[in-house]
Amino acid sequence: MKKVISLFAIIMVTIIVSGCSSQPKPLYTYGDYSESYYASKKESTAESALALKKSIEYAIEHTDDSSSGRVAPGMYANLGYIYLKANDMSKAIENFNKEKLTYPESAYFMEKMINKIKKSQGETKWLRNEYLLTLL
Repeated sequence: MKKVISLFAIIMVTIIVSGCSSQPKPLYTYGDYSESYYASKKESTAESALALKKSIEYAIEHTDDSSSGRVAPGMYANLGYIYLKANDMSKAIENFNKEKLTYPESAYFMEKMINKIKKSQGETKWLRNEYLLTLL
């Protein structure tokens, strides 16, 4: 009887330990995004902005390390905003579109950002034609 109890205890400990050994994948991969974002807000310098950009790009490159297989909400939008501040409008629009496609709930806000960029570039006529084409 003691052998059965001992064997049962060993099996239970093995099951418990093996169940704890495998860590689930995180939902999103952030890298050092949180620290970089905090540093950029605390002290807005060129170095902190570059570190934030690099941390977002790192998180985007490592999306396969997450269980969702996609970047965290707002990452593309934040990267687009960084490009917008750097006057790289095409990359800003590209990232706003990626955010819109990845997270459809952000479409309204991303569309507003894209429209403001295009309007500031004097592309309102092109924008109306693009809208009409989507209606067809």
